[in-house]
Amino acid sequence: MKKILVIILVAFVIIQFFPIDKTNPPVDKGMDFISIKNIQPEIANTIRTSCYDCHSNETQYPWYSSIAPASWWLKNHINEGRSHLNFSIFATYEPKRQIHKMEECVEMLEKHEMPLESYYLGHQDAKLTDAQRQDLIKYFKKEIEETKFKMN
Repeated sequence: MKKILVIILVAFVIIQFFPIDKTNPPVDKGMDFISIKNIQPEIANTIRTSCYDCHSNETQYPWYSSIAPASWWLKNHINEGRSHLNFSIFATYEPKRQIHKMEECVEMLEKHEMPLESYYLGHQDAKLTDAQRQDLIKYFKKEIEETKFKMN
């Protein structure tokens, strides 16, 4: 049993030598969702607090992002989140794609699938109240309609 614990400890120390890349891609504010959309400050703050760490190029890495294997799991989450929706490059999306992404936001919010429960562990401020959730849903639905109107 003692040998197994030593092996686990040595393995844990060794994996610390394989850190994640915490460099965020550059942010062009002219491409950012909050910058290009007419958003009330409260809504913008909620989106920034509850969504931007995983769905933008403005990730703020917490202390545990320096400890493997948690850092690897976190980096995978961030990469996956950005691949599904990246608010930092929202203006580069074609209008139909923008609509689709905002519809997905509504769906995820309605199903309480976003933000992820696991995200709340280190980010209690990201937890949405029912009122905030409804405000976001209402906002995204309004933006969907405005984007559709501009397309016609």
